[in-house]
Amino acid sequence: MAHDLTKRVALVTGASRGLGAAIARKLAGSGARVAVNYFGGREGATRVVEDIRRDGGEAEAFQADVRDERDVARLVDEVQSRLGPIEVLVVNATGPQPFVKLEELTWQHCLDQLEFFVKSPVLLAKAVVPGMKERRAGRIIQIGSEVFEQGVPEFSSYVSAKGAQLGLTRSWAQELGPWGITVNLVAPGWVPVERHLSEGATEAAMQGYAAGNPLRRMGKPDEIGDAVVFLASDAARFITGQKLSVNGGRTLA
Repeated sequence: MAHDLTKRVALVTGASRGLGAAIARKLAGSGARVAVNYFGGREGATRVVEDIRRDGGEAEAFQADVRDERDVARLVDEVQSRLGPIEVLVVNATGPQPFVKLEELTWQHCLDQLEFFVKSPVLLAKAVVPGMKERRAGRIIQIGSEVFEQGVPEFSSYVSAKGAQLGLTRSWAQELGPWGITVNLVAPGWVPVERHLSEGATEAAMQGYAAGNPLRRMGKPDEIGDAVVFLASDAARFITGQKLSVNGGRTLA
């Protein structure tokens, strides 16, 4: 089923590669005008924009550190000046995700994750929500993770930050609903992207993971993009405050 997002402006953070790039392409393929945010991956963001334009879509690249308040304000101003009012915000940007044993865990490890999954969403939402309230419409879609349900060992800084991100989603859905703004979270499973391959993910590890879900395979980046497009569309107009797990049934909550 196709979802029509024609001319809606969507900002996707961390979209120079991986899931963000796939989400940006999928939104553009449904007609959205896509702002491809990147921090350091200028070449990757340029490729994503070129791919979208080659397929007949509209996109522009925008550099910003979405953990920085001034950068976020500038980013939103530039996007809205060049593309129009932001109607869909996809909070996807992430950073290194180290495994750290409890005995070696520091508060800085936790802060590093909270910067991406609490601070960045707060800054971005504060910047776009006033306009969404004026129009009495908007979509905020966070990219979470299945790890919150799994409680992955030696990963507590990341798991706890992802739990906090889900908490933001649920609270904001209650707060913003009266203005016609929906807030949801897509929780992918392990979907292999460039980062995983560069970090040495093995075929055996991926096969072992795939064997643990009912569909017996790994997910694909485009499948995360499809879920985001759905939540951004009119088909999801009565869905808010929800966590949509896209992981082949690995978690059933």
